[in-house]
This record gives sequence, C-alpha cells and structure tokens, in this order.
Amino acid sequence: MGTEQAGAERLPHALFVPGNSSFTDFLGAHAPQLLPGNLTPPGTPVTDEAPHGTTIVATTYADGVVMAGDRRATAGHLIAVRDVEKVFQADEHSVVGFAGSAGMGAELIKLFQVELEHYEKLEGTVLSIEGKANRLGMLLRSNLGLAMQGLAVVPLFAGYDLETNHGRIYSYDVTGGRYEERDFHSIGSGSPFARGALKKLFRVGAPQEDAVAACLQALYDAADDDSATGGPDVTRRIYPLVATVSEAGFHRLPESEVAALVERLLTGRMHSPDGPTAPVLPEPESGAAS
Repeated sequence: MGTEQAGAERLPHALFVPGNSSFTDFLGAHAPQLLPGNLTPPGTPVTDEAPHGTTIVATTYADGVVMAGDRRATAGHLIAVRDVEKVFQADEHSVVGFAGSAGMGAELIKLFQVELEHYEKLEGTVLSIEGKANRLGMLLRSNLGLAMQGLAVVPLFAGYDLETNHGRIYSYDVTGGRYEERDFHSIGSGSPFARGALKKLFRVGAPQEDAVAACLQALYDAADDDSATGGPDVTRRIYPLVATVSEAGFHRLPESEVAALVERLLTGRMHSPDGPTAPVLPEPESGAAS
C-alpha cells in the first residue's frame, strides 16, 4: 500500500482530476500548449518550402477497406523526402492517412491515435466508426488557425464497421467538415488523377487483391500526371504503403508483397503505358434479345 501511495505521489495531480474520456479535452484543460492547434502561429503565411505530403487513396472491397499512399513529400518544386509515411493504423479496426503539411500531419495522427486509445481505456469499449470519424474532425477544427497560415492538413479516414460488417471511408476539409464517401476516394494534389483511375477500376464486392491492385494503379496514374506524387522507386526499393482493415483487424502489407504487385504493375505498363482499361459499354446480359 505504501509503495502504491508513493507511486501515486510521483504522478501529476492532473491525472487524478475527474473528467471525460477525451484525451484532447484533458490536454486542453491541463497542458493546452501541447496541442498542435495552440502553437504560436507564424507571423506571415508559411511558404511552400515546408514539406507537404501527397497522395492517399482508399477503396472498399468485399471484406473491408484498403488505403494506400505514395511516399513523396515536396517542398515547392523540390523533393523533400522520398520515403515519408502517410498511412497509419488508427486503432485495431481503422486506418488514417493525410495530405498536406507533413509535420502537422504527423502530429495530428499521433494525437488521434492517443485519443482513441485513451477513450478505450477509460470507457472499456471502442468508439463506433462514426464516433472515430467525428473525433478526427474535432481535432482538425482545432488546427484551423494554423491551416489558415499555410500549415493545412487534410486526412482520409477509413475503417471496418463492426455493426454493419463493411468498410467505410470518410474525407474532410481543413475546417473539420466530415463527409462519408461511397466506395472509394482520394486526397492530395494527385487526387483528381487517382480518383479518375478508381472510377474505372473499382468493382463492388471485389476481392482484396483486386482492390489493392486498383489502389496501386491509381497511385501510378497520379504520379504519371502530378509531379508532387511519387511513383514506385524500384532502384531504391521504395514502394507505396498499403494497409487493409477487415473484421480480422488492421493489416499492413509487407514490403515484399507490395514489391511483387508493383513488379506486375510495371510489367503491364511496359505493354500498356496508360494502364488497364474498362469496357466502354457493359456486356449484354445473357439471354437478351439480339
């Protein structure tokens, strides 16, 4: 008992103050200076010299959801980082990626991960998929001041809904607005090209391998037309990060598996540089009148 009391005396008093299950609210009450949104904003808008990350794609498949991201961060017209990570496990059944300010994005993701873990430990249960999406929007709104100064972060959140047993995808704007997407979505400077590719490659109820391949094809198309998006760097063995979330939980694909898929993709692109095509018209139904 004495040892427990001595250990408790070494803990900050703030940890024993009753509160709610939000770690962000706890920091806001006891150490607000640690929140990213409470950092002193720069005197002038940040230039494009601060590293920015692009492009993230996500798509649902038969058993869950896939998210993939390229590895490049740019500073203006220069490549700042070739192997940055922009896709992370949020908790056991969700994944999150970001585009925008690389430094602020990493801080936001860390805070979101702790927020979910803190809630689970205090409440003894996990948030619903919508609850997680709402918490991320709340964190994003707290960064609005810095976003207006040029340190904007735009996340993409996806997870497996344990109540409905299917994957769900949520996108955001810099003000914290949350939007549920159907089937697939992409963010970042290469997103128009990636989303265009996914429009043609997405198939409802596709197996995981096809969904992963579609994401890799979409990232390749984004890199083909957007200089800020990095394609697979075979010589340095830097490949996109790919993660899946299903009823079994979060799973990040091993680099060797992604490398094998990229090799198949590149082989196909040697024969068809613009990638796979979709039928212009659907096949006629069997038994239809000729």
